Amino acid sequence: MYVSQEISPFFEEQTPVRLLNRILPEICQSNGFETRTFMPKFGEINERRHQLHDVIRLSGMNLSIDDTDHPLLIKVASIQSARMQVYFIDNEDLFHHRRGLKDAFGVEYSDNDIRTIFFCRGVLETVEKLRWAPSIIQCSGWMSALVPLYVKKAFGGTPFFADSKVIVALDDNEYSSPFSSRFADRLIIDGVLGSDVRTIAGLPVGYEDLMHLAIDYADAIILTTNQYNSRLVNYAENRGKPIHNMAGADADRFVALYNDLLSQQ
Repeated sequence: MYVSQEISPFFEEQTPVRLLNRILPEICQSNGFETRTFMPKFGEINERRHQLHDVIRLSGMNLSIDDTDHPLLIKVASIQSARMQVYFIDNEDLFHHRRGLKDAFGVEYSDNDIRTIFFCRGVLETVEKLRWAPSIIQCSGWMSALVPLYVKKAFGGTPFFADSKVIVALDDNEYSSPFSSRFADRLIIDGVLGSDVRTIAGLPVGYEDLMHLAIDYADAIILTTNQYNSRLVNYAENRGKPIHNMAGADADRFVALYNDLLSQQ
């Protein structure tokens, strides 16, 4: 299962990370893995060009964040050349009418924290509706950084995620405007306690703080670019997390990593 902030070809600019997030699911499928891929439905994604359509049977749930209900909409598109589908997490207010991470003036959205919570919870709720149990979950981009916490604490007791291994990819895409000091409180749902997020409680949450939380609950860390944040790598090392430098790695190395994690279950 791939939970990616950005995937080619749904953006005009094709960055190395976006291309990698597009290629890996195809590689896995060709090696016999069954895959699912998820990303946010940013407003800049052209639905007509990429032939997105609503998945009614998966939509309709409300996710409550900070005492506000946000309807969850699921869309899907096919990448014909790769014979793969991509599921999009959407919401009229948080994603559908909004650009990616920044507005038209290049300013980061002040509610990116709520958008991050909605995206991560929306992915996991959708997987449960699909009644699909991922053995490996790979998270790419800081907007996917809450998946490890939620998988291990809120969803880990379910049959769909009980045995899931979570990989966190570190890249060079950071945000500069800290999340609200209420962010930790907004993370609390059934299964997630205040003690689970105590490191960020009551504090503005910068990029490194958020990624520390992701690393804490990850089973493995991968580096997908040589321009990674060395402080995060040091933090992961101090936490005893396996770290794999996959920058420029070929398909065989990714498949070997996945098989190694599967053997540990």
